[in-house]
Amino acid sequence: MTSSFRNATSQQLAQALQHSRNYTLSLFECFAAAGMDAAARVPQLRMIDPPVWRLGQIAWFAEWFILREAASSHPADAHANCLLTKGDDWFDAERVPHSSRWTLDLPSTGGVKTYCHEVLDRVLDKLSREPNTDQALYPYRLALAHEDMCGEAFLYTLQALGLPAPLPAASEQLQAFAPSEIGFPGGTIQLGSMAGSGFVFDNERQAHSVHVAPFRMDSTLVTNAQYADFVIDSGYDNRQFWSQAGADWLMRQERSAPRYWQRDGAQWRTMRFGKLSTLAGSEPVRHVNLYEAQAYCAWAGRRLPTEADWEYAALSGHPAFRWGQLWEWTASPFEPYPGFTADPYLEYSEPWFHTHQVLRGASFATPLRFGSVKFRHFYLPERDDLFAGFRTCAWPG
Repeated sequence: MTSSFRNATSQQLAQALQHSRNYTLSLFECFAAAGMDAAARVPQLRMIDPPVWRLGQIAWFAEWFILREAASSHPADAHANCLLTKGDDWFDAERVPHSSRWTLDLPSTGGVKTYCHEVLDRVLDKLSREPNTDQALYPYRLALAHEDMCGEAFLYTLQALGLPAPLPAASEQLQAFAPSEIGFPGGTIQLGSMAGSGFVFDNERQAHSVHVAPFRMDSTLVTNAQYADFVIDSGYDNRQFWSQAGADWLMRQERSAPRYWQRDGAQWRTMRFGKLSTLAGSEPVRHVNLYEAQAYCAWAGRRLPTEADWEYAALSGHPAFRWGQLWEWTASPFEPYPGFTADPYLEYSEPWFHTHQVLRGASFATPLRFGSVKFRHFYLPERDDLFAGFRTCAWPG
């Protein structure tokens, strides 16, 4: 499935929804195989959800917006009852605080899977009768995007818990490209998505003109070898490279290298999906947070790109500019574009403005149908469980 979900027809959406569900279930089985499908046996960590709860929530989300034809995510806006008597009490993420998801009286794993199958069957049946218009297909595209994002989050969780992942993610080796620096002349771009361009996330609107000053940018992401030079040069011990927020985070973590790195004599090794392997120096560094990316830039005399820099470069068509292997931290806080209004999924963007940071691109775990130069990912600056890295920039001169 390589065509974008944003403009997918009803037939393409049907195939993609089935594909996404098959993948979701294959990821879920990784937890079940490790005996961690029950909520009580999953560590209660801030960055994860109990897998069985998340599986049910994926189906509930599709039922809410498609089968129950909810006008928004507000509890009063659904037009029918949930297929499960207590479904809203169990799986509405806005009603169920994160900390309580481990103690819910959820159905059995088999019961949650049955619910998932029933919802998808009804969704596909309804989709077969929909006209191929953006308005009619909006909730289906939204549900597909939600499940695709949850699938990538499942992989984050497998990595965080040291559990095996299904192929090809389990053996993913990121491609190494010859590093170079690209000079961009700058100019005015339309940042964000234009109306009438298929599915658009609310935080991508409204498209607006932004002037980008001339700049130089790395053609590829910072590699493990480059980042190791920073580590070896006592980068984690030198306060001058760290912002105040970064220094506070570092103090709490007592970190001296990226998450999952382990020193083995003269070389570095890393833990990936429960297996220890030699760190490939030519691969992009991953599992670094915003603070680590900023500190490296300060050490190297560089800076992170703004999201406008990144979008300008991605849209330039320059053959050396490559993206899509890892999410990339930017220098831009997650803020609304001028004229922002929330979409029916009210909690998707607005609650996270001004506290989260923008990442651009995609990762090896992101379905190809999801990738877009317009997509604004956003996470808390301290998140280092993501498949995320960064590239550096400089002003000309």
